[in-house]
Amino acid sequence: MPDRASPRISSRKQPQQARSAGLVATILEAAVQVLAKEGAARFTTARVAEKAGVSVGSLYQYFPNKAAILFRLQSDEWRQTADMLRAILEDRARPPLVRLRALVHAFLKSECEEAAMRGALADAAPLYRDAPEAKEARGSADDVVATFMREALPNATDAVRAMAGDLIKTTVSQVGKDYSETPRTDTEIAVYADAMADMFCAYLRSLDQG
Repeated sequence: MPDRASPRISSRKQPQQARSAGLVATILEAAVQVLAKEGAARFTTARVAEKAGVSVGSLYQYFPNKAAILFRLQSDEWRQTADMLRAILEDRARPPLVRLRALVHAFLKSECEEAAMRGALADAAPLYRDAPEAKEARGSADDVVATFMREALPNATDAVRAMAGDLIKTTVSQVGKDYSETPRTDTEIAVYADAMADMFCAYLRSLDQG
């Protein structure tokens, strides 16, 4: 049986002028509002165009379908997360485990602040998650984590570093998603992040001594 074709999720064209860039920004802002209000199941290009105050034809100049809009929102979120991760983990003025603790705090706080939007994007993921662009975007921070692990675990093997990096990424992501489903205070988030960071730091210390 042939594989099902991946959805087209790339933008039709990139805005070249300020006016076009402004139109795309308006469409994306409208998409955020529609997604937050209607959820993934009722998200349509017609609703986005209406909210943005543009014609559906104008929207289709840049986004071929609703999957492309949702992927753009998701990829922007992934890029922001990768930029945050990179800024923290590449700050070599601080020891590796201090950076790791800062990352856990920043990520968990971000997850809780943007829980509603991230939940809606997760619901929409089946529309674009199998596309090559999505797989590439999800792995955009892998090199940063690998570099950090070499610094944090100088005495470990490459296999151990890879395992540790994957375990930390997976745990932070899944725990952050589950934890953010309930409203939390800043104090609660800080206490929880400290506990998770303590666990990761102890784990890395044990690996580096092994």
